[in-house]
Amino acid sequence: MIFTHIFFYFFAVILVASAVMVVTARNPVHSVLFLILCFFNAAGLFLIAGAEFLAFILLIVYVGAVAVLFLFVVMMLDIDFSELRAGVQRYAPIGAVVGAILFLELVLVLGGWQIAPGARGLLLTPMTPGVSNTDAIGRVLYTQYAFLFETASTVLMVAMIGAIVLTHRDRRRSKSQNIAQQNARTPASTLAMIDVPIGAGVRAIDIRRPDAPLPGEGRPDAALPAPDATVPVSPGEAPEPVLVPQTPGDH
Repeated sequence: MIFTHIFFYFFAVILVASAVMVVTARNPVHSVLFLILCFFNAAGLFLIAGAEFLAFILLIVYVGAVAVLFLFVVMMLDIDFSELRAGVQRYAPIGAVVGAILFLELVLVLGGWQIAPGARGLLLTPMTPGVSNTDAIGRVLYTQYAFLFETASTVLMVAMIGAIVLTHRDRRRSKSQNIAQQNARTPASTLAMIDVPIGAGVRAIDIRRPDAPLPGEGRPDAALPAPDATVPVSPGEAPEPVLVPQTPGDH
């Protein structure tokens, strides 16, 4: 029994410390890692309480899916944290007011909370033989709390649809396929058959090389001569070869 208390306080202390680090950590990646640590310690508390189904659900769903998704989103987004911290002082008064209201609500809730008279007697109630923890949770969830369960599911579905609608962008500039237009194409609308005579080359379809400039016209934008054309060069304009002496080590 003493080991149960030791492990309970061990998991509880780490859970509270990691929860504080989730809020106070400056790096969001570190916050997500501390959140995963919170989930692991909460799962340990569920195991101590005998709710092994909730413990494994917490590890599989929250650690395996939600926390990993948070981690990938935070690491993939290029967020300028210096710009985000620049507006903290401007919104500090509003944040202080909201925090004070939430703290007052928590005080009112905890001040009016009382333990039910028969709550302690439930701890001594033996479990129904042949009914596992998962079976008991399913019976209560889908019978007594069925309406609340369906309401929570509807709220989550609406939130998911809202997130998709807000993040969806109609990128009209993107190159997308029009399957109907592609299937309606005919060879007459996409191909042009041209009978080019032998030796005519690209001149038959009006794709010609510009004429060579006349001698004496040294325009920088002049067209290049044809591949088979020769440009006459006078003897006075031809450059003389320059001999460069080489040492024995040159190759």
